[in-house]
Amino acid sequence: MTARRVVAFGGGHGLSASLRALRHCAPELDLDITAVVTVGDDGGSSGRLRAERGGLPPGDLRQALVALAGDHPATRRSAGLFQHRFAAVPVGVPGSGATGPGPAAGDDPDRDGAAQGGTDGAALRGTDGASTGTDGLTGHAVGNLVLCGLMELLGDPVAALEHAGAMLGAVGRVLPMSRQPVGIEARVRGADPAAPDEVRTVSGQHQVAVTTGRVESLRLTPSAPPACAEAIEAIRAADWLIFGPGSWYTSVLPHLLVPQLADAIVSTSARRLVTLNLAAEKETLGLSVADHLAALHWYLPELKVDLVLADAKAVGDPEPVERAAESLGARLVLAPVAVVDGTPRHDPAALGAALVPVLGADR
Repeated sequence: MTARRVVAFGGGHGLSASLRALRHCAPELDLDITAVVTVGDDGGSSGRLRAERGGLPPGDLRQALVALAGDHPATRRSAGLFQHRFAAVPVGVPGSGATGPGPAAGDDPDRDGAAQGGTDGAALRGTDGASTGTDGLTGHAVGNLVLCGLMELLGDPVAALEHAGAMLGAVGRVLPMSRQPVGIEARVRGADPAAPDEVRTVSGQHQVAVTTGRVESLRLTPSAPPACAEAIEAIRAADWLIFGPGSWYTSVLPHLLVPQLADAIVSTSARRLVTLNLAAEKETLGLSVADHLAALHWYLPELKVDLVLADAKAVGDPEPVERAAESLGARLVLAPVAVVDGTPRHDPAALGAALVPVLGADR
């Protein structure tokens, strides 16, 4: 059977969930997986490295690589190392090392700007009452430093990602949407709670992600960044393109704002699938599930979609979502894809099970 070539777009936790789900499908469907990742992150460890060293912010790229890491014990250990985040160190105890392990492998402070311990070197109070302080490593994920080093060493982010993928035994390929970092700006109504009707510009991926106002428009800076050529090739050769789940304004829609990517997405013969989120985030408060689909049309009117996948409980009344899907040319598919504990997180195994009959269907 010929491998089905799938390209998944996004960043952060949403793309990671999608890639883990695709890995569940891969043995049954013989999938050839490519992740195309946003490069607008400016928070946490990624933001610090971007500001201090230049180049692409590595956090979202790291998350995608780890999601695709192989199952051999050595590669799983390497994936854990990539996710390890340096904690603050006890004050006045030379060589004592970190106070404890960093976040669990699934945690990603990069996307919320919460670099552990801060970066100003101030003393902190640990959970046991001991004073702790920060140094140059505090808050950095090991994988971010590795990717930063590889990009400097090899001089090309795609070559760096291929090398890192080999280190992790990745079962797919990770590509940046552009070889240059981008900025994300939004016009937001009510960004200042004291002026709910005022529209102002909010700059930076992190600030857009945590805004309490309503995003009215989104743009990249520069407005037409060059697309990664390898990503264009993957889109043109794909059988399926998958958008979402993920932060709609900062992980999903940015791909549609890169002109060369948008042209490839529209012109490819691949089928297109949108996986909807399970709950609104800060940046999408006030947007209905149907509004999420309308936003895709707003930013790329030529976009046609074949299928929209959503969780029935998260959708509620399916009728407006069905109408919004039909406006994109798509059919709505409902399936139980959330974790069973009730939190708004996709279960990779359940999402993978829902994707098998979709991706495996012939035209």
